[in-house]
Amino acid sequence: MAATLASLLGQASITDHDQVLSACETTLAKSKNDLQALQVKIVALLNLDRFQDAIATVEAGGEEIKQKARLEYAYALYKNGQPAKAAEVARQDSNESDRGLRHVEAQASYRHQDFERAAELYRKLSTQRGSVDNEDMDLRINTGATYAQLEWAGRASADAPQKPSREDMEAFETAYNAACQSIARDELGQAEVLLRRAKELCEASEMDQEEKDAEIVPISIQQLYVLIRQGRLDDAQALAATIDSKDVHAFHDSSTQFIAQTNTAATSTETTNPYLTHRTLYKTPSTILPDKPFTYQSAAIQRNNYTLDLLARKYDGIIRSTTSLAQTPTLDSATVSLSAFGAAAHARNQAGKEALKSVLPVLERRPNDIGLLLVCMQLYIHASNPAAAISLLENFFARLSSSSEASAQDVRYAPGLIGVLVSLYTSRGQQSHARSELAKAARYWRQHSNPPISSRALGHLYKSAGAALLESSVPADQQLAAELFTFLHEKDSSDRYASAGLVAALARANPSAIDAEKLSALTPLDRLVSGIDISALEFAGVAKSTPITATTSQKRSAPSDSVPATKPKSKKLKKSKTPKDFDPAKKLDPERWLPIKDRSSYRPKGKKAKARQAMFMQGGAVAEDSGAGSGASTPAAQVVEGKSTNKKSKKKGKGGKW
Repeated sequence: MAATLASLLGQASITDHDQVLSACETTLAKSKNDLQALQVKIVALLNLDRFQDAIATVEAGGEEIKQKARLEYAYALYKNGQPAKAAEVARQDSNESDRGLRHVEAQASYRHQDFERAAELYRKLSTQRGSVDNEDMDLRINTGATYAQLEWAGRASADAPQKPSREDMEAFETAYNAACQSIARDELGQAEVLLRRAKELCEASEMDQEEKDAEIVPISIQQLYVLIRQGRLDDAQALAATIDSKDVHAFHDSSTQFIAQTNTAATSTETTNPYLTHRTLYKTPSTILPDKPFTYQSAAIQRNNYTLDLLARKYDGIIRSTTSLAQTPTLDSATVSLSAFGAAAHARNQAGKEALKSVLPVLERRPNDIGLLLVCMQLYIHASNPAAAISLLENFFARLSSSSEASAQDVRYAPGLIGVLVSLYTSRGQQSHARSELAKAARYWRQHSNPPISSRALGHLYKSAGAALLESSVPADQQLAAELFTFLHEKDSSDRYASAGLVAALARANPSAIDAEKLSALTPLDRLVSGIDISALEFAGVAKSTPITATTSQKRSAPSDSVPATKPKSKKLKKSKTPKDFDPAKKLDPERWLPIKDRSSYRPKGKKAKARQAMFMQGGAVAEDSGAGSGASTPAAQVVEGKSTNKKSKKKGKGGKW
């Protein structure tokens, strides 16, 4: 077999894969079970980008060739757009030291959006030095791309760097990936700097001009997106004019072409016809997205579709497509955002109370739709009715709390929804309610073994809960604050906020646990006050502190006769608030705000009024009930009524004719 293979390879040059393929076909025609010739044929097909033929050759060769050519089979599946199956085939190999299969599995997992598995594989591969040229650089590039995708997906890795390193500035690929991470974290200013650096490095590279043009296009498209997000539409239009559509169509897939068209359309500052814009973007719907964009890209494209449909007043179509979005509570941001478009369609692009009248009945029919819930809350807040917004979210939380499903509890304590409620409580001064919600959410997630949310979101929740619980006087709250800050400090000892919170929590819960190591993480007091000039502060008018002695009285002393008391300045009334006969020289009656009958100058007229006043006077005569000897006083109304009755009976008793 070795001699056959040697003669086969001797008939072809190293770079002519067509000749290699022809020689393999000749050999296999004589011996169908020649596994080595079959494997060479598969490699030749891969080099010729005939991935479907390579897959068919492997599957027709039986299990033996699948085992022998596992790397080639997995790679062909990956290149043919079957990443899930490619990752499965590569994972079947028990030999973890096979770097080729691990690379293919990592790439396939990345394309399959299993970013956690891809990041794990790249970390393992990076622990050992690469066996081929530039492998270490490729690992750095691919790891950076994986971290960026985890940021976009809201599942940021704890190992991901929070700031770009110096190594990221050495190649345009790493700078570009660091910029993508910054965009996902909404650090747009930093992303713009990194993208400019990536473009400079690409221009200065040793690639030929055609390769440079191909690499600069996605960098420019990303720059365009950043400028649009920053609201710098004039700069975005100038950049869009420099992007050559020929380069976009010549070097890139249809997804990149579509994103370039969308970003260019978004730079327009003039009011355009939404029907024409829709026609321009979707003139070839069959070839828009054959590359299966990532989930966050698909969600953005769908939002753009709905935006154009709203502008074109296609309300009924949006309502039909969003009706079945949220049958159960979900934390998927794409689904929640699309529900907001459904609410806008129901409201017919109206706002305020008119929109509430249209959206609230929809929320009653779909009580689990978080997007609709948040839209209604926002409308209530715009209508200056935050109490109604709070009531909506509290009722939603109450329904979720009574549910037995674990997913419902995850939604109940989602950091985003907790943040909304806490913000509303804080705006109304309900600090105890806010503290209680933060504490319940922190306790829930501390008991959760595998949280379905990002570690960054949990970190923000724990910090907010810990800071709020530090103000509580309840020992259980103080203990929870200490646990939260201890967890955050152990996770990242360089986090000064966590270090300061830990010291503050232990100072109240367990002072003996504070050691020199924890204190050393804080900024020394001398450094904090080193730039303060005390003399300058006193000269500027800062009052000096006076020591309080035992004989010093804190009460305000009465004005002495020798020092005349300063007369307070009288406020000048506005003309619109003064009556016509108002005399500023005349002293106002201090009892003018009291009812007339309660003023000291009130003098009743008539026997009834005098009798009524006498009954309410302190020390006045008390009428006694003749029938009871208890001495209980009779109400004034009864006394008056009794007198008038007696009077009438006397008249009646005379018996004379009129």
